[in-house]
Amino acid sequence: QVQLVESGGGLVQAGDSLRLSCAASGRTFSSYVMAWFRQAPGKEREFVATINWSGGFTTYYADSVKGRFTISRDNAKNTLYLQMNSLKPEDTAVYYCARRPTAYSSTSSRENDYDYWGQGTQVTVSS
Repeated sequence: QVQLVESGGGLVQAGDSLRLSCAASGRTFSSYVMAWFRQAPGKEREFVATINWSGGFTTYYADSVKGRFTISRDNAKNTLYLQMNSLKPEDTAVYYCARRPTAYSSTSSRENDYDYWGQGTQVTVSS
């Protein structure tokens, strides 16, 4: 059973930084594409960033966070990260980490391509 547990959310001011973590269970974390999504109040869940399973750790970002957010992973610690800088009030959302179901697959920004999800961590950015 795969478990994903996010942490690191909180209340910050515009311009501040936060780093989210996602701890994954299982011994094959390094074989799977991982991603971050977010859901703001009253809106649908949206893609934030994704990272490949190994090698050059290819990354891909939503336009809204490009240049401000950085996704990374530590395969030795089974942990996914999201470094968020220059936060804006519109970044306020519940942030979820997710894992694709098939090992060695390609990166994807589509929510339906991910089968395993964490419970989410709240990020609130005040103006």
